[in-house]
Amino acid sequence: MTTAVLSAPLGSPGLSPKRSPRRVLPGFNLTLGYTLFYLSLIVLIPLSALLFKTFTLTWAEFWAAVASPRVVASYQLTFGTSFIAALVNVVFGLLLAWVLVRYEFPGKKIIDALVDLPFALPTAVAGISLTALLAGNGWVGQYLEPLGIQLAFNRNGIVIALIFIGLPFVVRTVQPVLEDAEKELEEAATCLGASRLQTFRYVIFPSIAPALLTGFAMSFARAVGEYGSVIFIAGNMPMVSEITPLIIIGKLEQYDYAGATAVATVMLGISFVMLLVINALQAWQRRRSGGKS
Repeated sequence: MTTAVLSAPLGSPGLSPKRSPRRVLPGFNLTLGYTLFYLSLIVLIPLSALLFKTFTLTWAEFWAAVASPRVVASYQLTFGTSFIAALVNVVFGLLLAWVLVRYEFPGKKIIDALVDLPFALPTAVAGISLTALLAGNGWVGQYLEPLGIQLAFNRNGIVIALIFIGLPFVVRTVQPVLEDAEKELEEAATCLGASRLQTFRYVIFPSIAPALLTGFAMSFARAVGEYGSVIFIAGNMPMVSEITPLIIIGKLEQYDYAGATAVATVMLGISFVMLLVINALQAWQRRRSGGKS
């Protein structure tokens, strides 16, 4: 008894060689070239112009521009208030994200949408609104100033404005991590006799720590470069409540372009370091998430 072996022709669909999947976008060379061109046009060329203008200064002139007492005071104010605001946002951003993820209540979707309001609201509008609220004749300030509590036209107002514009970064960074967290681990810890504090410390916090650090870094970096919402509520007094972006604007108004670019270069360098920190924290978070999956 013979067995007939049927062979399909080479052109049949079943034995056709694998073809590389068609790409929706053009090839790698074209997309990479466009990406580099767009990046250079929008980012690299303007930043290069900033550096080239700074290089027209001698080292003594550069140091005098970036290390004068007034500029140093603005550095201390800008980075100090940004750090405090970022710390506050870490605490209350975590609480807000926790409520939005773990509880159901009327108006939840509205509150969730309001978290993104600082992203859409022009910063100048935010500054005017906070000033109208916290100034001595404002809705809240008129009751606090007689008690000796002044929240506008000083460092307190700057911190409040920076908290307002930085809160969404922490909430939106921590919220998806809490949504993906395994509640079974928390239930197991509770069944084993762990208190709420122990459950948070040993089960919840290790999983959200990278996201918290990322949110802190993003909130801090955003606050360092903030201008519009701060100038209306800061008071802008030299050596007291004058932020570094306002120093740069003042130098430009005085036609001191080289001095303005020198201070801007220092801020650019610090922002670049913050960008590296944010990317490193995000990479750490991805590695931790990948290790658990």
